[in-house]
Amino acid sequence: MPEIDALFESINLRDLLAGHDLSDPTTPLSAPDLRLLINRLDSHSLRIKSKVQSYLAAHHSEFSDLFSTCQDAVSRTRLISGDVSDVVELISDRPVDVEIRRVVDEIAEKTKEVRVKRESLEVVSAVVGICEALEEAKVGLRGGRFRFAAERVREMKGVLRVGEEEEEGEPLAYVLLRKEWSHCFDEIQEVLAKFMESAVRLEMESCKLRISYQLSVGEITGIALTSVLEAMEVIGMLDYGLAKAADSIFKHVVTPAVTHASTFNVVEDYCKTSGDITEATLKLELSSDHKAEDVDGDAIYSGILKVVKFICSSLCFGNATWIHSFGRLTWPRISKLIISKFLSKVVPEDASKLADFQKVIERTSQFETALKELSFISPSDAEGRLSEYAENVEVHFASRKKIEILAKARSLLLQCNFTIPKGLAMRNASFKSDGAESFDENSSKHIVRLLFTSEMCVVSEAASQLMHLVHKTLKDVCVSSGRVASEFYHAARDSILLYEAVVPVKLEKQLNGINQAAALLHNDCLYLFEEILGLAFEYRDSFPSSIKEYAVFADVAPRFKLMAEEVLQRQVQLVVSSLREAIDSADGFQDTHQMKQFESAKFSIEQVVFSLEKVHMIWEPVLRPKTYKQSMCVVLESVFRRITRDILLLDDMAADETFQLQRLIHLMMENLSSLLGSLKSADDSSRPLDDLIPSLRKTQKLAELLDMPLKSITSAWESGELFSCNFSKTEVQDFIKAIFADSPLRKECLWRIEDVVN
Repeated sequence: MPEIDALFESINLRDLLAGHDLSDPTTPLSAPDLRLLINRLDSHSLRIKSKVQSYLAAHHSEFSDLFSTCQDAVSRTRLISGDVSDVVELISDRPVDVEIRRVVDEIAEKTKEVRVKRESLEVVSAVVGICEALEEAKVGLRGGRFRFAAERVREMKGVLRVGEEEEEGEPLAYVLLRKEWSHCFDEIQEVLAKFMESAVRLEMESCKLRISYQLSVGEITGIALTSVLEAMEVIGMLDYGLAKAADSIFKHVVTPAVTHASTFNVVEDYCKTSGDITEATLKLELSSDHKAEDVDGDAIYSGILKVVKFICSSLCFGNATWIHSFGRLTWPRISKLIISKFLSKVVPEDASKLADFQKVIERTSQFETALKELSFISPSDAEGRLSEYAENVEVHFASRKKIEILAKARSLLLQCNFTIPKGLAMRNASFKSDGAESFDENSSKHIVRLLFTSEMCVVSEAASQLMHLVHKTLKDVCVSSGRVASEFYHAARDSILLYEAVVPVKLEKQLNGINQAAALLHNDCLYLFEEILGLAFEYRDSFPSSIKEYAVFADVAPRFKLMAEEVLQRQVQLVVSSLREAIDSADGFQDTHQMKQFESAKFSIEQVVFSLEKVHMIWEPVLRPKTYKQSMCVVLESVFRRITRDILLLDDMAADETFQLQRLIHLMMENLSSLLGSLKSADDSSRPLDDLIPSLRKTQKLAELLDMPLKSITSAWESGELFSCNFSKTEVQDFIKAIFADSPLRKECLWRIEDVVN
């Protein structure tokens, strides 16, 4: 009603109170204003009522229709409410939905039962069918229908999924049927194997192989050999069925044909009945034209080929599958036999005869080609092992020679006793003559000239013979092909390394003691070190280009240099340790003025001298003069330094004691005079022994100091004489305190020594 809405919107208090200021909302209205407002609102109210009545009167028909429609809606609502109440009452008395659900569940259950029964019926039908098929296979087997039985077994294998993983929830019947199938398979396999065993027979005494074509086993008679082979192929037991026959033929027919090829001839014979062949025979007969030696393999290859052809035609009936199965069972063994009994034995022992081996290579290739044409070996398989072996004759030749070289090297090292013959001594004069002196044959095995130092050196026979073998091998490397040269190079290198691996282990006990074997090992290592360094310079330019890149020896040489130094150092340490123990028995040279202590110290000195003489006798004939001199000087330095130190550490010495100590030093120097003399002339060096053995001069001077007056000792220090003999200020002062009693003179001398600056 737009008119009514407009009327209500026209009421505005501001218009009704037009004469009053309403800008200030806090200003209160007066009583007259309120009465005026009430009057005006009443007037407007009356006008609104009049308008409403006029509007209703004008739209009377429309409002009547509206009210009639509302009354009809209310009546229909009441009717629907009554109907709903009736339905609710009906449902409350009889639950139809529950009944419907029960019926639906019952229908579903019946449908499931029908489906399960139908599936069970199908399973039962399948089980019955499988059982019948397996029973038919057994009946066929007993009736001699081998192929039919084999086909049924193969068919059931697919149905039962034999060999596949069992599925979860699979019927138990299938598990039992698989077991039944296995029993059936084993039965047919056993029967077929027996027939194959009766078909192939070997007569050992007459060397005959008989193959029968009409077979009988038990109550089953008149079975053709082809039927047996076909059945074995159908069920996949061809290899199993032929295995025993293949093994017998290999052992009693093929093996004699290879090992005694020139002795036997292979003869075939066939027995016929009513025009049909009932039996085939292969016989090994003694040959009338016996050959002394089958060099190119003609007799072996032709004999084996006859046997294979007989097998292919008489046993396998030309069937490629059967032939290949038989070949797969026998060829690996046949090829190994031919290699071991023939090819490996005719490999030339001399490189110059390798060309003559070409005829064997050609004959071997022809033999394998013939076997491939017969389908005995597969052309696609890598079964040309004989041809491969024959064509690699250079490698086999080199491998054999390498084995021989290493065996010889090992034998040299193990048999050598690492001693030198009696009477063979290393004299300085002999090695200064630059080879002018001649040696007998026995000595030449032990005396060699070092390559870089040109010194003569005593080595073991093992070392000299080993290097002779290495040089001979490397000369063969220079005139050989690449593959052969590579094997020879490794043989030479490995021979050298054998010394490092074998000799230290063999001489383990000797290396723990002082003996000539250790000295020889030191010399051997020096000799091998220089020889190995020289190998590259001597032979590398003549090596085949294919091995020049990796044919090196320089990496091996330092190992022998290090071994030589370690062995010598160990020997020196052993000697020094032994001498130290001997000196320890002197108990620091204390109280030598007493007879018992003097005898003990004297025995200790004698033990030291004896040990030094023993070392001198061991080392001098073996070690190089320079090495001998250096090593002996190290040992003597340790002896003199230890004895001098022990005497100087004495804090109190009586007059008699100094005299006895002087006697001991003189005794030692006198007994060592010959040894010291030999050291002076050991080599060409002009360097005095005092420089090589600093404690020698100190020991000699100590002997003088033991009976020298106090002033003389002081003067010797002031002049620098004692300092030049390696005496220290503290040692001189302590020595004076030990010998001379406290006095003004001693104090003065000690003060003078302290005041000297050296």
